[in-house]
Amino acid sequence: MKSDVAIRSVDYNFENFLYRSPMKFGGIAVDRVTLLNVTITVQTRAGEECTGFGSMPLGNIWAFPSRVMTYDQTLGAMKQLAAGLAKILASYPDCAHPVDINHDLEPHYLDEAARISREEQLAEAIPKLATLVVSSAFDAALHDGFAKASRINCFLGYSSEYMKNDASAYLDNSFTGQYLDECLLPSPQQSMPLYHLVGALDPITSADLTRPLQDGLPETLGDWIRTDGLTHIKIKLNGDDLAWDIERVVAIDSEARRVRPGSWNYSLDFNERCPHVEYLLEFLARVKERSLDLIDRIQYIEQPTSRDLAARPENHMHKAARIKPVVIDESLVDYESLLAARDLGYTGVALKACKGQGNALLMALAAMKFGMFLCVQDLTCPGAALVHSAGLAARVRGVAGIEANARQFVPAANQGWEERFPGIFTIRDGCMATGQLTGPGLGAIESKLNDWGQSTKCN
Repeated sequence: MKSDVAIRSVDYNFENFLYRSPMKFGGIAVDRVTLLNVTITVQTRAGEECTGFGSMPLGNIWAFPSRVMTYDQTLGAMKQLAAGLAKILASYPDCAHPVDINHDLEPHYLDEAARISREEQLAEAIPKLATLVVSSAFDAALHDGFAKASRINCFLGYSSEYMKNDASAYLDNSFTGQYLDECLLPSPQQSMPLYHLVGALDPITSADLTRPLQDGLPETLGDWIRTDGLTHIKIKLNGDDLAWDIERVVAIDSEARRVRPGSWNYSLDFNERCPHVEYLLEFLARVKERSLDLIDRIQYIEQPTSRDLAARPENHMHKAARIKPVVIDESLVDYESLLAARDLGYTGVALKACKGQGNALLMALAAMKFGMFLCVQDLTCPGAALVHSAGLAARVRGVAGIEANARQFVPAANQGWEERFPGIFTIRDGCMATGQLTGPGLGAIESKLNDWGQSTKCN
């Protein structure tokens, strides 16, 4: 294909930010984040060079959870992996579409993770999910540069006009003749409801404020509702204290309806902490006893039990999924894991830019073919990572909402972006204005210029 690209250079760096307030994940409070920023220069078959940019939080607590390694150790392993992946990508010899490049290189990325784990004698090996997160920043920069070189928005580059292979080359023969553009809208949704996160440590009312931050940003749920006009809330739960989880949801619902009467939508995230599916079934039954209206307001449930599906095959979700869509998240690392989740009764898929642009689109296409519920989650993505994630959510068919919680936890990493993308980083009436995401590449670097030749900085 004339739009195929060869890699000319790969550069990367890290940025560190402290959280405004801690977020509890999997029983661990997180108070910081490291961003991996990647710049890749590509060259088309016609000889034109363009530079692409990608950024992603490393999110090691989520991607590389460990009870035997420290935060710094898992983060250090992922940073070391970034160095290895940069060398692998820089040495890629062919000219190809970014989806094909990543497909070719992913086995080598996994081999590099295994090599580091072995030679550094890590107490736990770097998991595939962590490898995907590290490679996603490189993948984003590659897709960004490819699309800039073709003077298109990235999400227009997945049809047979740009791709040599259909989806069967990456999934299975049932996808023969299908291209990734089938799961995408020709233009982004103009606006999307924002799912505001209420973490297990977050204050619901002023009575919960033991140490007010007084930094000018909202601090309680009520403050956020009034400031952003919220209509959707993602509720993080503990998964190991049934009474607490039930009361938490009831309290959040009560406060939300008190501050803004009207319809509400909730998603529930147990962060795979439920010991078994019976916990979830009991939770849903008891919430229903408390309020029929409340159970109706729950839109979907994120992966409630362990990400290791093979180790706990008894945790099938068929009964729970008849009540509400249950989406696979942490377990979703490839097509095989999607098929395994379907067999276990999962009825939805959580797409994430942090697992790779091409991988996310492949999972979206497969989920659509199987009639599964689709949502897009972020990894507390700030800056360019949020623009990328928002573009994914706004382009994939059937996605009804968007998550973006960096504005709550790490607003410092968004500084400078609010002016360039006001509708993305400033929420109005509970929605994100995603219609503006039509620029070249992934749209994160350029401001809204009409002259794409100027804004893409191509030679």
